[in-house]
Amino acid sequence: MTILDDAPQHLAQVGTLIRSARQNQGLTQSQLAERLGTSQSAVHRIEQGAQNISLDMVTRISEALSAELITLGGPKHSHLRVTGGRKLSGSIRVNSSKNAAVALLCASLLNRGRTTLRDVARIVEVDRIVAVLTSIGVQATWSPNGRDLEIVRPDRLDLAAIDADAARRTRSIIMFLGPLLGLEDEFALPYAGGCDLGTRTVEPHMIALRPFGLHVSAASGFYDARVASSSGDLTVVLTERGDTVTENAIMAAARHDGVTTIRNASPNYMVQDLCFYLELLGVRIEGIGTTTLRVHGVTEIDADVEYAVSEDPVEAMSLLTAGIVTGSEITVERAPIEFLEIELTTLTEMGLRYTLSEEYVARNRRTRLVDITVHPSELVAPLGTIHPMPFPGLNIDNLPFFTVIAACATGSTLIHDWVYDGRAIHLTDLTRLGANVRLLDAHRLDVTGPTHWSGAEISCPPALRPAVVILLAMLAAKGTSVLRNVDIIARGYEQLADRLIELGAQIETFRD
Repeated sequence: MTILDDAPQHLAQVGTLIRSARQNQGLTQSQLAERLGTSQSAVHRIEQGAQNISLDMVTRISEALSAELITLGGPKHSHLRVTGGRKLSGSIRVNSSKNAAVALLCASLLNRGRTTLRDVARIVEVDRIVAVLTSIGVQATWSPNGRDLEIVRPDRLDLAAIDADAARRTRSIIMFLGPLLGLEDEFALPYAGGCDLGTRTVEPHMIALRPFGLHVSAASGFYDARVASSSGDLTVVLTERGDTVTENAIMAAARHDGVTTIRNASPNYMVQDLCFYLELLGVRIEGIGTTTLRVHGVTEIDADVEYAVSEDPVEAMSLLTAGIVTGSEITVERAPIEFLEIELTTLTEMGLRYTLSEEYVARNRRTRLVDITVHPSELVAPLGTIHPMPFPGLNIDNLPFFTVIAACATGSTLIHDWVYDGRAIHLTDLTRLGANVRLLDAHRLDVTGPTHWSGAEISCPPALRPAVVILLAMLAAKGTSVLRNVDIIARGYEQLADRLIELGAQIETFRD
């Protein structure tokens, strides 16, 4: 019996499960093929979703990988059982940036040539964008080791066939607007989705893209877009110094016939990665790393390029936090120091002891990296409020980690999350683990420590960073904790639990 033969998107999902399980076992495609009595090329086709697969073969693969890949009779939710209060030790390497990868995937639509992205994060958010790209005709081929992605755009995109389900489950679909307005006269995109972080308007994107001729109306769950031709030099002033807003404006400018000056631009890490990639495509960009960019548009882009995605400063902060809250000494390797300096300075004021290696360069030859070793420290609350700011300020995605760190410090800390409506409320779940966290309003938390952590059972909040914060607090909590329904963590982290286990954490994945 074959399954899913009329649903290639489901075959791709099964292939992703198999690939992840194989990599988790440390097996190559050839080694798995040997266990199955088949060829490496057959395993490759299965993992790419390019081959129908029988239920018998799924069962054999499950047995070969000691993993339950598919459950009949309804889905099972994933949970984590954490035995906390243990010291961590060792070194861990920072993975490549999810946010940069997503921007680069969207930007690949600009290129008629072949784009090869090196060391791409294998996470749900990336898979969703790849699913959207392939649904509209883009060829997206993973390398045999599952780390590099080759992308080739067709002459004509089939936007009517877009995978609306995958698109609606990610906020990143909004970043298709920038590149598509240079390719299409009219098109429709599903509404953006993603984490439950409260209301976030898309109006800053519309303001940024109107000068390029984009007009958007919303109807029946889609953004209906019409594009009027435009040329000549432009000045675009962003009303919000947001990362995705800036990326959309840059991608629109890349193929615009003229020089576009973008003011109040975000200079954050994923924006810089996008600029570095576009420079390889022949787009000259002045002011990278500043709030004013001058983009010299190229009306036709046709280049075969390779680009290595830079390391993720938010994952680096996540791993550093694991060491801090458990009072451990660990080394976080390949941390992009330019995007962590404010965080480290704030931690210094709180009493954290750490050491840095000499700087070295990332695979993209542009990003500065260091190895950071954190040491057990007696932490104290900072004198001022901890709040995010656009880069070079404290990263908004790193702010939640300071809540659990503040809970380990002596004194009271005010955490002000002014960007998101309602994200702060998810962090009050730390009280279940013994923390003293008071919600003052939708944006502010008062955190008093030090905390005597204790185990508890908590349902994972519907927001990525707070979910990870709770997991990290469970590492510090004595006894056994359970974090239920953890699928959202896979949206932004690649096998986070397994990587924490490498540092000595005791975490068990189970389903029911």
